[in-house]
Order: sequence, then structure tokens, then C-alpha cells
Amino acid sequence: MKLSAAEIDRARRILELGEKASLKEIRAAYRVLSKKWHPDKCKKKDERECHEKMKEINKAYKTILHYIENYNYSFAEEKVLEDSPEERWKKQFGRDPTWGEGWG
Repeated sequence: MKLSAAEIDRARRILELGEKASLKEIRAAYRVLSKKWHPDKCKKKDERECHEKMKEINKAYKTILHYIENYNYSFAEEKVLEDSPEERWKKQFGRDPTWGEGWG
């Protein structure tokens, strides 16, 4: 299944996620929305709306999981340094006596 950027963004918005989220945050957002919109928690008159909203939430969650499961991670040093400000700082200033750990 090939996902477009628009589909991923729509799923992200449905789950009320920011532009960056960890797997833990994704799961937490799904649980919160599931508790809120689960048809068993809805009043009789809102049951259809809750059912449709729950279908939308489930589809968004599956879309996001599919995206992150099939994402190619880079283990190149440049990418690791880009994703870790602390590592980048150590590489840039680690030997500097003023900013880093110094020479000793």
C-alpha cells in the first residue's frame, strides 16, 4: 500500500498529532480518541456519529502505523547527528576547553 503525503497528514490530523510524534504519543492519542468516540460510550442518539468517527480514527491509526512500519531509517552518522542535538554538540565542541569536555 503506497501512501501519499496528504493521506498521512490527514491521518495525523484525525489523531490530533503534531508534525512530530513518537510511537508512544501515537498510541496514547489513539487510546484517548477511542475512549471518547467508542460507540459503547455514546448516547443512543449519537451512536451513528460515534460509529463513523471510530471508523475514521481506526483508519487513521492504521495509516500512521503502516507509514512508520515501512519508513526507512538512516543510520548514517550525518543523520544521527541531525536527529540528536547532543551528539552534534559533542562532535562539534567536544574537544573545546570552553564549550566541550576539554582536552583531558
